Amino acid sequence: MIKSLNREECELVLGRSYIGHLAYIYQNRPFVVPITYFYSEKDNRIICYSGDGHKINALRQQKAVALEVTEITTITNWKSVVAHGQYIELERSSAKALLHEFSLGVKDVVMRKELRDLDFISEFSAKIESDETPIVFVIEIKELTGKLKHD
Repeated sequence: MIKSLNREECELVLGRSYIGHLAYIYQNRPFVVPITYFYSEKDNRIICYSGDGHKINALRQQKAVALEVTEITTITNWKSVVAHGQYIELERSSAKALLHEFSLGVKDVVMRKELRDLDFISEFSAKIESDETPIVFVIEIKELTGKLKHD
């Protein structure tokens, strides 16, 4: 049986993961790439970061994006959520603060989901202190939809 997820169920799926598929348009062609993210429930937005390149160039031109997240247990037991939203690039001081929130948030999700601690905060801390801070952006969620299938 396939059924729709309500908003709260969609938010739970988003909050339990940290890897999704970012969809965007560039030169009238669709692209989908895996991306690490953190869902900030209190702000109802998705925090991401990236180096400068194709994806960022595309997002600066066409700000409408989607992020898809799937939890698959078996072929007949899965949940899938799509967050449609708006790309918003952050400036230096705001970017550094959100990169810190991102790193702590992803670490917490990994600890809860995989029951292991990570020591990668230093990697993000180095990026925060560096003159070459990565591009930090949020997806301001406009719509959340989701489906689930279970036996």
